[in-house]
Amino acid sequence: MGDGVYLIDTLYVRPGLAAAHLIVQDGRAAFVDTGAGPAAPRLLGALDELGIPRENVDYLFLTHVHLDHAGGAGQLMQVLPNARAVLHPRGAPHLIDPTKLIAGSIQVYGEALYRQLYGELLPVPADRVVVTEDGQRLRLAGRTFEFFDAPGHARHHHCPVDLDYREVYAGDNFGICYPELDTPKGPFMLPTTTPVQFEPDALHATIDRLMSYRPRRVFQTHFGPVTDLDRLARDLHASIVEFVRIARLHAMAPDRRARIEADMFRWLSVRLDEAGYPGDLATRHALIDGDVQLNTAGLEVWLNRAA
Repeated sequence: MGDGVYLIDTLYVRPGLAAAHLIVQDGRAAFVDTGAGPAAPRLLGALDELGIPRENVDYLFLTHVHLDHAGGAGQLMQVLPNARAVLHPRGAPHLIDPTKLIAGSIQVYGEALYRQLYGELLPVPADRVVVTEDGQRLRLAGRTFEFFDAPGHARHHHCPVDLDYREVYAGDNFGICYPELDTPKGPFMLPTTTPVQFEPDALHATIDRLMSYRPRRVFQTHFGPVTDLDRLARDLHASIVEFVRIARLHAMAPDRRARIEADMFRWLSVRLDEAGYPGDLATRHALIDGDVQLNTAGLEVWLNRAA
């Protein structure tokens, strides 16, 4: 990745879907997100491969507490003796005592699939948690990170900004760009309107605030670094507007979920055609159906909340 940043594929669900990032500066290290619990050995293996002692990891910068981002934090804190978990104030209580996270996830996924995807969710010690304020700065060796409050995807989301290298770690607030969907025009932007705290106005504002840092690169959890940021930000804003329009169009339909999913897939497929993407219909369904379903579920929660 350059700039002392290393991407680690957490192998969540499939390769190329979710990443953690390791930042190394003057022999000290920080992880940005950890992936789910089963990814913890992969993150520790990256340290070993780079020759970084575990006691040299100073931080886990956790963008938010969704389990594909922070589910491995408790496991890692047990074996990284000097690490502190850096969390949004709304998110910290849920990792200090993950009882509600576990119960809610099992309700959604069922016990067997929950264990397969997320493994064992261990608590993070409260005395090793740093709760950020909007605009707070932390230093990793000689490198400065600023954290900004970033609602829209989740109210417990913040984003670390590497001020020295002008790079932002966006979590889920700057969409999704799967490498398999790259087009002749560059990465293809998928928005995230997933449950349960999608708020379109807040998400638009967060994207604008992210761009106000004039970043050189944005690191997405899904998946990796992107440039061409002005275009991607425009595409993301436009996609959010369209998804909200589709949701409102079908808000009162008895089969609204099916209608929203169908229109969303159709609109995305047209955008892929316009960008010159060569993949056939089956390939598109394989790559984006899961996100279409999750995005639709989040839009339904938003419609119900607004009713």
